[in-house]
Amino acid sequence: MSKILLIEDDEVMSTIVKRILQKAAYQVDHVRNGKEAFEILEKTGFGFDLIITDIMMPYANGFEILSRVRNLPGGRKLPVILLSNAGVDDMINEGLKLGADDFLKKPVLPAELLMRIRRLLNEEAT
Repeated sequence: MSKILLIEDDEVMSTIVKRILQKAAYQVDHVRNGKEAFEILEKTGFGFDLIITDIMMPYANGFEILSRVRNLPGGRKLPVILLSNAGVDDMINEGLKLGADDFLKKPVLPAELLMRIRRLLNEEAT
């Protein structure tokens, strides 16, 4: 079972995404902001298979989280999907320049989210 870290400050959105992921048999840890994200990432030694993060959050935004993950010692490539209400091209381009693996505009479609996760984790569709 793949382990996913969901970093999302919106309660409704986080509940929806958690349900989608849990129904698809993923183990999900959820935190509400960048500070909590850094704490859990350090505590677990970045022990996740994939990160899904909102861009606009308190304490540290999704770009800061992405930069930190990308600068891990040893260059570990942990897949990161960025989520945002804003589909602004500049924001998408910035995320991709920083090394994001994918970008989804909210609200997410369950089938699209799962397809993109499976692609990044090299899983067969079930």
